[in-house]
Amino acid sequence: MRYREIAADLRRRIAAGEFDERLLPSEAALTGAYGASRVTVRKALEVLRDEGLVASHQGMGWSVDPALVRQTLGRLTTVEAQLAASGREAERRVLAFAFVRSAPAPVVEALGTGTVLEVRRLNLADGEPFARVTVWCPERYASSLSRDDVEATSFHDLLPVALAGARQSIGAVAAGAQDAELLGVPPASPLLRCWRVTWAAGGEPVLLSESVVPAGRTEFVVDLPGAETSMAPAGLRLVE
Repeated sequence: MRYREIAADLRRRIAAGEFDERLLPSEAALTGAYGASRVTVRKALEVLRDEGLVASHQGMGWSVDPALVRQTLGRLTTVEAQLAASGREAERRVLAFAFVRSAPAPVVEALGTGTVLEVRRLNLADGEPFARVTVWCPERYASSLSRDDVEATSFHDLLPVALAGARQSIGAVAAGAQDAELLGVPPASPLLRCWRVTWAAGGEPVLLSESVVPAGRTEFVVDLPGAETSMAPAGLRLVE
């Protein structure tokens, strides 16, 4: 059948690493390239999707599907630790490292100071980029840290205080040009943006982080307690 022939050829091209940007040509382009109907091309893509080779993401089209990075939100840990526990290789690449005296207003509001260490990095899983992360830490806790320190070790392990907990919020944004290039996705494609404030045992905020991840590459998992009288989702709020 024609759709199986197309699926076999796409399977070969994927194995050969032809799609460096991980995005497949559009369905219209594939229709023209293979001289087949759009229905036939889509059926071929669905075969590959069922095999776990490709995925379809709204606003992005079809892509070679890397394994999802699953992050559990039920406890305070790092994504590197979660990747290691699942047998995957984590890597961080520091893109910028600087002590700043006048941090943006949201940083000042969250940490109570504008004098901070600001670190911008790219996180990878098995060599594939999956998150752009920016971390801010008050200078009084970060003054002894170097670029090599934060590239080799997480802030959780570097800070000279015990961490007691964190609050994380997750929303959706469109990829800007810079993040799109770093993450290998089209500009304006959907991203999840995660803000996390981490505090020490005494209740003082010691870290603020912003992470942006392609919506199709990351899955957040939450274990919920038994049902109570109200079944309303906890922690859900509407934003303008």
